[in-house]
Amino acid sequence: MTTHTVTLTGLRAVYGTGTRRVTALDGVTTGFASGTFTAVMGPSGSGKSTLLHCAAGLDRPTEGTVTIDGTRLDDLGEDELTRLRRDRIGFVFQAFNLVSTLTAAQNVELPLRLAGRRPPARDVAAALDAVGLADRAGHRPSELSGGEQQRVAVARALITRPAVVFADEPTGALDSAASRQVLRLLRALVDDHGQTVVMVTHDPAAAAYADRVLLLADGRVVDEFDGGITAAVVAARIAERAAVPSQQAATPAGPSC
Repeated sequence: MTTHTVTLTGLRAVYGTGTRRVTALDGVTTGFASGTFTAVMGPSGSGKSTLLHCAAGLDRPTEGTVTIDGTRLDDLGEDELTRLRRDRIGFVFQAFNLVSTLTAAQNVELPLRLAGRRPPARDVAAALDAVGLADRAGHRPSELSGGEQQRVAVARALITRPAVVFADEPTGALDSAASRQVLRLLRALVDDHGQTVVMVTHDPAAAAYADRVLLLADGRVVDEFDGGITAAVVAARIAERAAVPSQQAATPAGPSC
């Protein structure tokens, strides 16, 4: 039986009221297996970012449950949820979100500092070494390339040894060469360290690094596939789904075992 680091059950997210009411997620049930890399894709407004935010505990769904590493998020108060996000979840965002006045090493250790812990220097050095930036520890963001800044953000996401890393368009602000570096790094985290990675992307070339692709439309899972994933295969599946009316395409998928 496959062990899922993250499980989503009957997830609904509704915003606004009346004529402004928008259903961003409409009964999503799926899981993200331990030690795997999943790419979440879909057109603008499909619900992929909302799915990521709910799965990561950044937003609370209107209905349904999110379970991370055996803990149901709806059972947690705000303080407990904050601690879980800090200790068990890693985040990598398109905009890097580094503190400009801090060095790379200081940015990496920031999550632990905010938790009142002083990380051993060797742990910070190891995190930077894991992303190929051991020699850039003393550099501030302005002294780093975009790709290097994103790799610092990955190291920061890993310093707490999280159960899962969520990446929201992590290559969206990078050129193709830097994008490949970051994607190879995420792939290596899964292959070499058993990390669970969930990435939202619009790019079929980025999705090709994943073990599994989840396609969303109108807040529902409409397709899911693994094995033999290439950019061409992903693009073709997206095109196929775009040609299918949403009422026929939208069939929620459950956790694969």
